[in-house]
Amino acid sequence: MRRRKMKIKKYIAVSILNEAAIDPKTVFLTILALFALLGLKAQDATEEKLKKKALEESIGYTYEGNEALAGKDDAVEAEMEYRKAISKSIDNAKAKYNLGNVYYKDDSMGEAFMRYKEAGTTAKSKEEKHNAYHNLGNVLMKNKEYQKAVEAYKEALRNDSTDEETRYNLALAKELLKKQQDEQKNNQDNNQDNKDQDENKDKQDQNNKDQQDKDKKDDKNGEDKKDDEGDKKDENNQGDNKDEKGDNPEDKKQDEGKNDKNEQQKKNPEDKPQQQQQQPRPNQLSPQQVKNILEAMNNEEKKVQEKINAEKIKGAPVKSEKDW
Repeated sequence: MRRRKMKIKKYIAVSILNEAAIDPKTVFLTILALFALLGLKAQDATEEKLKKKALEESIGYTYEGNEALAGKDDAVEAEMEYRKAISKSIDNAKAKYNLGNVYYKDDSMGEAFMRYKEAGTTAKSKEEKHNAYHNLGNVLMKNKEYQKAVEAYKEALRNDSTDEETRYNLALAKELLKKQQDEQKNNQDNNQDNKDQDENKDKQDQNNKDQQDKDKKDDKNGEDKKDDEGDKKDENNQGDNKDEKGDNPEDKKQDEGKNDKNEQQKKNPEDKPQQQQQQPRPNQLSPQQVKNILEAMNNEEKKVQEKINAEKIKGAPVKSEKDW
């Protein structure tokens, strides 16, 4: 009975093993996947070691750049070392920040802006981010981009809300931004006023020209009418003289003189009395009135410019630089 039970157990075990048998192809693929996974882990470990080594070399170049500035005050050599550090490792935020400081002191605001921006993006710690965005705000202040400076200082305070210097610069940036916006509004208003004045002047000039043309036309029509009346009167006088029984030599002489005068007026219609020629036309400005208008416009422009100059802030904004 006991032997029979042992045989039954052995049979069951063999059956289980047979059923659990794995296909050789599946076994091969499983082993291959395990080797690939181990290879990837080894590769990641190798790359991590290389990145760590490159960062250490980058930090070494950064130290050399700091020494060039502190010991020899050689900005050119420091720039070269910082560039080497960045080329070795893009994760070195300190090298980017310090290179930004070199450009800032050299008044190269474009390069300084780029390096501070890179430092703020690369930085891992809040302190590094705060320093990068603080000096980024300083660059924008110097470029008078006050709206962007406000945003940079706010980002710096998000990483360190205890820095009073950043708070001061933020308040100053807001004040200068408001003044800048007010000045732009005043300039727009002045430009609109000047445009309106130019349009009014053009309209007035056109009206004066139209009035002058009308006056010339009226004068010409009046002269033509006078000439016609004179011709008609001469004809009537000649007819009356013919009807008389005898010709009076003196009357004839006077008529001839009068006719000569009329003929002379026909030939020279512009020969009018001096008083009539100098009579000013309606709606026409005199030279003195034009001069007074121009002087009034110049005085208004001077007053506006003096007001703008008085509103400009005095003194330069604080641009403190932070070092690691």
